[in-house]
Amino acid sequence: MAVFAGQGDVRRSMALLWRTPGREATRSAPGPRPGLSVDVIVDAAIAVADERGMAALSMRAVGERLGRTGMALYTYVPSKGELVDLMYDRAHAELPTGYEPAAGWRAAVTSWAWDAWAFYLRHPWVLQVSQARPALGPNEYVMLETVLTVLRAIGLEAGVLRRVVGTLFHFVRGAAQTVAETRQAPAATGVSDEEWWHARSALLKEVAPDFAERFPMVTWLESEGASRLAAEEEEEGVPYLEREAKETFRVGLTVLLDGIEAAVSRAGGSGPG
Repeated sequence: MAVFAGQGDVRRSMALLWRTPGREATRSAPGPRPGLSVDVIVDAAIAVADERGMAALSMRAVGERLGRTGMALYTYVPSKGELVDLMYDRAHAELPTGYEPAAGWRAAVTSWAWDAWAFYLRHPWVLQVSQARPALGPNEYVMLETVLTVLRAIGLEAGVLRRVVGTLFHFVRGAAQTVAETRQAPAATGVSDEEWWHARSALLKEVAPDFAERFPMVTWLESEGASRLAAEEEEEGVPYLEREAKETFRVGLTVLLDGIEAAVSRAGGSGPG
């Protein structure tokens, strides 16, 4: 289920995201427990979401992690709405920002894409925050600025570059989401991937005995894929579906970068990177 940013008070949320002077509450509590602050609360909320998923996130759950009541957090973060905005933006702060331009734009974008892929899989709950309404926090803008810095010099017109960057973001998020959901499915359904596919594949042959005649291209593709899989060396501890998604990401990224390169050539830009 999608989670939409910006569900809290807009002024409080933007002030907390951008740390407007005088708007951040920070207090120390007596005794051995650490003092609370916005950052302490947000870090605890990220830990809850990382471990238990976005569905488990609540002010009470975050408070319990900090040894406090949920009510104790409201002095610092007005509601769960603002908390989601802050979590989403703070998580993005861990993304790298410096990519070596000397190796060319393709190498830099490739490194960025794999870093973003790994980031989303470390924090799969981030993928539930809809891009239809971004949080508009500073670290989200840093991520965008990083990609634009790499691609600005290739010579594409601003409108085209905007769409290219949007396509890159959609591709990376979408590919990572497939892997994240593959990892979540067994626990959420109580059925392993192997059991799920085995049961349905067997029934497919029963309910559609003429499947190969009706779908010859699908059958060919599946048989080629099975032959290739049998010839491949298994990657230790990585399920087939996840390995397949990773390979799809690698190939898809290459094709996407080839397309950007072709667009640069048509526009008379800086050419291959």
